[in-house]
Amino acid sequence: MQPILSLTGIDKAFPGVKALEQAGLNVYPGQVMALMGENGAGKSTMMKVLTGIYQPDAGSIIYRGQPCHFKGPRDSQQAGIGIIHQELNLLDELTIAENIFLGREPVNAVGKINWTQLYADAQLLLDRLQIRQSPNTRLGDLSIGAQQMVEIAKALSFKADVIIMDEPTDALTDTETQALFRVIEELRADGCAMVYISHRLQEIFDICDRVTVLRDGKWIAEAAVSDLDEDRLIEMMVGRKLEEQYPRIAVSQGLEVLKVEKLCAPGISDVSFSLHQGEILGFSGLMGAGRTELVKALYGAEPRTGGQVWLSGKPYAANHPQQGLAAGIAYISEDRKGDGLILDLSVKINMSLSALAEYSRGPQLDHHAERSAVDEFINLFKIRTPGREQLIGNLSGGNQQKVAIAKGLMTRPKVLILDEPTRGVDVGAKKEIYQLINRFKQEGMAIILVSSDMPEVLGMSDRIMVMHEGRINGEFNATTATQEQLLAAAVGKTHQKEQA
Repeated sequence: MQPILSLTGIDKAFPGVKALEQAGLNVYPGQVMALMGENGAGKSTMMKVLTGIYQPDAGSIIYRGQPCHFKGPRDSQQAGIGIIHQELNLLDELTIAENIFLGREPVNAVGKINWTQLYADAQLLLDRLQIRQSPNTRLGDLSIGAQQMVEIAKALSFKADVIIMDEPTDALTDTETQALFRVIEELRADGCAMVYISHRLQEIFDICDRVTVLRDGKWIAEAAVSDLDEDRLIEMMVGRKLEEQYPRIAVSQGLEVLKVEKLCAPGISDVSFSLHQGEILGFSGLMGAGRTELVKALYGAEPRTGGQVWLSGKPYAANHPQQGLAAGIAYISEDRKGDGLILDLSVKINMSLSALAEYSRGPQLDHHAERSAVDEFINLFKIRTPGREQLIGNLSGGNQQKVAIAKGLMTRPKVLILDEPTRGVDVGAKKEIYQLINRFKQEGMAIILVSSDMPEVLGMSDRIMVMHEGRINGEFNATTATQEQLLAAAVGKTHQKEQA
């Protein structure tokens, strides 16, 4: 079969970084091509070259048998290439429908926007994706997952012949993911060519036909998914065999660090649990179950309306994140770009921003100590960056996530809250993050792990709390619990408690 789209010999360099070197990709009509690689392998850069966001330093793009050159995203869109971006490109103050058709609004005979048609067309797309929200809903009122579905609807509205999906399921519930997979099957049947980027390996085997692997910006291989297994795919991505994916370690638990009784806050009610030194307490549940609302209330980012909390045996209350940090609670947000990082500042500033008090000597900042600490974390976390002064916006998503976690650890917290810590992170970087979590667990840190990835929760936690509609609906020993038990508790079928 002849590809509808081929990229050959693509080079792209940035100051201090060779992002792509003789990279290539073929995309076939009626097939889903997985594009795989570790964070920093060049996947997103390749897609930005393809869609005209970046101009290649060398190489060629052949589309429909003809050489082509896209000067910008509008060029590629008009040629029939659509992209679902990993990072949302939407406007909070506009409605769902306005976001979908922004800049392409249907007009009537006198050139005015035909609002009736705009909202009707948007409703058709929402129905196709089984999105329940009204098209006139303000986008900023939606969850991150629902906003991601709007981004997908926007890409479908272009009726493209080639659709690129960059981590499309990162923030989706299982139901939303299944709706997306159903649409992918429809698009495949219609002859649409798709590029699918995901760090969720099972998705690759579920919906993709072929896979292309990049490593360090270079093309490594193209193969049929049916010819691979998970271990072989991981080895191609990281260049080595990767042993146990979830390296849980046994640590003797120390004193109780955190005790929560009947905590109430917007989105949660009567939540009680305890957390000890050297323990990883996992929180599982469906999107909207209240996990993020709970940890934000503990950190001081959401108001508490009831209940009591003790930290190291003393009553604790935080009405602002600064109070949470000062008390010894660090929170790593699920939305690293919205809540955690400042993209146009350096790695150093982002990493040390919350811990400046640690490096202050009276009114002066000890710049040498700050730089040394940042360099230590860059080495410890194996962050791929030319140096501490590199703008963090130039780093891959996985390396940005490592900086976000290091930012929390630099405050030397008693309690570390990790909200979706490996979202958008490749399998090799995940292993590195898990090993770091284990290191701090061994040192006696108390850790809360919030994750939608059930194998991750089961693989790394000591105990697991499952939330449903703002309440704890199950407690499990992670070494004996199953995904089926967690899912049953997550959908509210049973109330279960199995003490660790």
